[in-house]
Amino acid sequence: MVLGMLGLGAVGVVAGSRVQDGLDAALAPLQRLDPTGLSGLLPGNYFRIYTVTDGYPYESDTNYRLTVDGLVDHPTVYTMADLQAMPATRLVRTFQCVTGWRVDNVHWQGVALSVLLDKAGVQTAGKDLRFESFDGVYTESLTLAEAYRPDVIVAYSMLGGPVTQEHGGPVRLYVAPMYGYKSIKWMSRIQVVDRVEPGYWETVGNYAVEGWIGDSNGY
Repeated sequence: MVLGMLGLGAVGVVAGSRVQDGLDAALAPLQRLDPTGLSGLLPGNYFRIYTVTDGYPYESDTNYRLTVDGLVDHPTVYTMADLQAMPATRLVRTFQCVTGWRVDNVHWQGVALSVLLDKAGVQTAGKDLRFESFDGVYTESLTLAEAYRPDVIVAYSMLGGPVTQEHGGPVRLYVAPMYGYKSIKWMSRIQVVDRVEPGYWETVGNYAVEGWIGDSNGY
């Protein structure tokens, strides 16, 4: 099936943050069938847009909510305005897919994940994090040590503007030193837990739980 899709895959690649509406609608089924990225053939700085559900879930900036809970002293629900009112972290980093494609010098802006964890007050029993997407399917994980890195942010801006629906907006995770599958899109929950729970692709695709770029998976 993958070989049959390769001829069409090239036109399914998105340059920068632009999505060609007609092609996006036509190729969405192929992207869902080929979430590994094998259908993307064009070289250079291109994002391949994937979803593991029947489409791109949507939540407006006004209605968006991010829950931080689990083994914390102060469970909190944040609005977009809450996140944007916090001190911003800005990064210019590469986005690297485990399947080989990459986009260099992407501008990111958001709140350092460590800031939200400090505000929540992680309890002694809390060792790891579980992330949920409002697509209702995708999950991911990090250890607390990974989450406290300065290059791990809850991002509401990328590519010079708001995170688009296709890129996982209005808010997504960005984990700079790890492959893209760790940077969960359409993020709705950050739960502090007592042990690592493998995420969606670690379970379905046998990807490494520790998704360090260059040190895992070998694709």
